[in-house]
Amino acid sequence: MTATQSNLAGLSRYVFRAPRWYASLAFALVVAAMAGVAAFDSGEIDSTWRGLFFLGKDAWEGIFFIGIPTVVASFATTGVDRFVGGKLTPNRSSLLALACEVLVVAIVTAAALVTLLTPLGQRFVFDALIVALASIFALRLLVLMAVSRSSLLVATVPASLQTLVSAILLFVYSGTVRYLSVGGPLLDAYAMPYLARSDRAPPELLVLGPDHFFLLVLVCGVYAAAVYVFLAVIDRPWRHTLGVSVLDFVRGFIGHVAEGTRELEEFFEQLGEEAVVPVTVLSFRTLATADGGTLEESSDAAGGGTAGESPDAAGGETAGDGGRPVAAEKARFVLPMIHPGPMGEIGGGNFPERVARRTEGLAFPPHATAGHDFNLVTEREVDTILDAADAAHSRIDYDTEASESVRRAEGEASVLGQAFGDDGLLVSSFAPNFADDVEYAVGLSAAAEARTTDLDDVLLVDAHNSNNGLEGEDLGHVTPGSRRSFELIAAAGEAGTAVGRAGRGDLRLGVAWDETPWEPREGIGPLGVRVAVTEVNGQRTAYVLVDGNNMVPGLRDRVLDALDETVDVAEVMTTDTHIVNTVEADNQVGAAIDHDAFVDLVADLVEEAVADVEPVTAGMAVERAEVTVFGNDRTETLASQANVAVSMGGAFAVAVTLVAMALSVLVFLFTP
Repeated sequence: MTATQSNLAGLSRYVFRAPRWYASLAFALVVAAMAGVAAFDSGEIDSTWRGLFFLGKDAWEGIFFIGIPTVVASFATTGVDRFVGGKLTPNRSSLLALACEVLVVAIVTAAALVTLLTPLGQRFVFDALIVALASIFALRLLVLMAVSRSSLLVATVPASLQTLVSAILLFVYSGTVRYLSVGGPLLDAYAMPYLARSDRAPPELLVLGPDHFFLLVLVCGVYAAAVYVFLAVIDRPWRHTLGVSVLDFVRGFIGHVAEGTRELEEFFEQLGEEAVVPVTVLSFRTLATADGGTLEESSDAAGGGTAGESPDAAGGETAGDGGRPVAAEKARFVLPMIHPGPMGEIGGGNFPERVARRTEGLAFPPHATAGHDFNLVTEREVDTILDAADAAHSRIDYDTEASESVRRAEGEASVLGQAFGDDGLLVSSFAPNFADDVEYAVGLSAAAEARTTDLDDVLLVDAHNSNNGLEGEDLGHVTPGSRRSFELIAAAGEAGTAVGRAGRGDLRLGVAWDETPWEPREGIGPLGVRVAVTEVNGQRTAYVLVDGNNMVPGLRDRVLDALDETVDVAEVMTTDTHIVNTVEADNQVGAAIDHDAFVDLVADLVEEAVADVEPVTAGMAVERAEVTVFGNDRTETLASQANVAVSMGGAFAVAVTLVAMALSVLVFLFTP
């Protein structure tokens, strides 16, 4: 992730989940009652009971004139918006109505305070009320156009509901109709009692006249034009550069974080490009037993309960043709060259868990050498990857022989390698230095360099295990042409050569896993911590996989130090799952959990895996999958456009608001 992308991801902290509609309405009614008590004066208080009565009357009038429009807008906006093709949810509708009510109360309260300090009279308060009603119309129009992607004219209908209901109540209870030359005997006899109810309204409302409602219409027109200009100017660079609308992005971003919707995937599909990605599978199977015709049980649930409690698919084959026992899968490494992002469960954000649910043995889905440009655009693309993994798994030729593990370093890059048959598993890391994603092209080059030796296929993992968060301009992205890219390529080549020459022997494997007591908001995903320990010629190598997005500096080294007495070689990897990044862009393993407890848990799991070691066979195969990803440089372009829109959009919004307010003042001054 680059600095620009991190700035975009950091915007998620400003997005919150909308409360339930009934909670918003309850709070709105409380605010309305309090405003009524402050605004209306029902008479002198000469006793406790009389005071309570008038206090209750004032509160009711506040609920009636301020709360009723909020309630109507809350319920009706969703229905009207959906009728005209929008997507506003009841929770969002109620929250929007509440926000508008608070805005009205704030503006009118400020105006009332001004009248106490200046010669301005009651009319100024109602002039401010007109501005407030027009303002909430503009706010609702802006939100509805952004969320529902309706045109200006269509969005005006649901956007005007709260203002319209307020205006109708004020029109009726202020007796404004009596100023108009309309009707006749029939109207006076039947309609007037319902259109003129000033005798039942607070005396403060009698100041209102026809000119106020005429001004309301004019100011609403000015504000609607301001909203249209603001959205058109902000949207233009997006359409020119990316061919998409910023409103689609805003709607999808807020909808995903606040409501858990999939609208963001629709936006990403418009950006996506086709790509071919290798999907590499390394599988370990137990040896079949013939004792009594039974099968040696899979160790999928070692250290974490039964297989049914794991996110992984349980069990293995129990018999072959004619009831002959066959081997069961003990563990499976699945590595497509994609990035498990962009956030939450959008795209491939929850890819590691999807792999685990599709895998027979204990799944190990480490992070590949790919950045955000290789995010899958929709979750549907994950199925394509999983189908390719199944196809690769079906073509695996198993071998009982493996090499001892070796570690080679070049500059800041180090690579742990081990051969299984004629194929190799390589795990790269820049720890203890800071690094983030390794670009796709760099990973392909490093894997190709390793294959120039005696290896046929290579599963190259980006351990993704040491980073200092989102600090600074350089976040450790390993890009083509950088010094680190050449160091990684050289280290991979040396490791590939070394494992080809390393001593070989029969392979034994043990596994263990624990879901851990931590949750995604604490940086640990649903797969918890998984451990695989290989043993060849007495040498033990531990592969520790944590379901998280990178790791705080130093924690990886503490884990390796704790494993010195249990295994000979070890490396810690993270899945880079983005399910932990729904709200926080920087939520690395170790940022929110106790380091001692984490190290102890890993050490215990490694001991369990060592105790679980047994003879296995292993094999690797590669399949290519055609998927739709963000595309080259699209992530950076998107992030840049979003950051510019945020930085300049605020200033432009203030400018547009000031212009609209100035025009409103002119309307008030030159309208008789």
